[in-house]
Amino acid sequence: MYKPDQPFTDGLPNVSEAHFEAPTSDRVYAVTPVTHAPRFLILYGSLRERSFSRFLAYEAARLLEAMGGEVRIFHAHGLPLPDDTTADHSKVQELRQLSLWSEGHVWVSPERHGNLTGVMKSQIDWLPLSEGSVRPTQGRTLAVMQVSGGSQSFNAVNSLRVLGRWMRMITIPNQSSVPMAYKEFDDAGRMKPGSLYDRVVDVCEELMKFTLLTRERAEYLVDRYSERKEQEPERLKAVAADIGFAKR
Repeated sequence: MYKPDQPFTDGLPNVSEAHFEAPTSDRVYAVTPVTHAPRFLILYGSLRERSFSRFLAYEAARLLEAMGGEVRIFHAHGLPLPDDTTADHSKVQELRQLSLWSEGHVWVSPERHGNLTGVMKSQIDWLPLSEGSVRPTQGRTLAVMQVSGGSQSFNAVNSLRVLGRWMRMITIPNQSSVPMAYKEFDDAGRMKPGSLYDRVVDVCEELMKFTLLTRERAEYLVDRYSERKEQEPERLKAVAADIGFAKR
């Protein structure tokens, strides 16, 4: 059988050999076991007194704790709009420290005007992709959920997935969308039994599994060729000069 010459065997002239490495299973599995309980941060996107996204966040917290996790919930009351103040604001620092502490996130947003709420987006916008060598979201797992006042929709969870990908998070396949949320929670704010609640259990179970699978490997999973190049002293100096923070 005739086998033509392969066009992709002529080398990699544009690759820096000093920074290039082929991923191996040895590197993936060469980890130091983590013994503390998996750590989860939950964000929700409504400040209403009777907030169904907060009720759903609490249900997720109960489930994750029952599965052996440690949970923190961030309450966005008092969080300023992005860029309306500096990052040393106490609520901003609280949010960032919780994200650094966490190994997985749950984001729960109402759907408003066909998308996630400004309260939800503001929280995410205050989380930088990186601060020097510190990465508040990269490598962490993420589960997304939404509540709707009307029929079932997936606009908010789809937008949350886009944001999770942009924040370089490991967004799990499963998700939850709760339609007509006012029917699904009782007067005490507890979610009623049924298929929608069962789906929330599924999401939390999957998030726990993915977090246990990846949390010991997060640093390796987000280690990137381009970023290894950027950490070279000469490269950092050139970038600083280009954006006006240093003289050439």
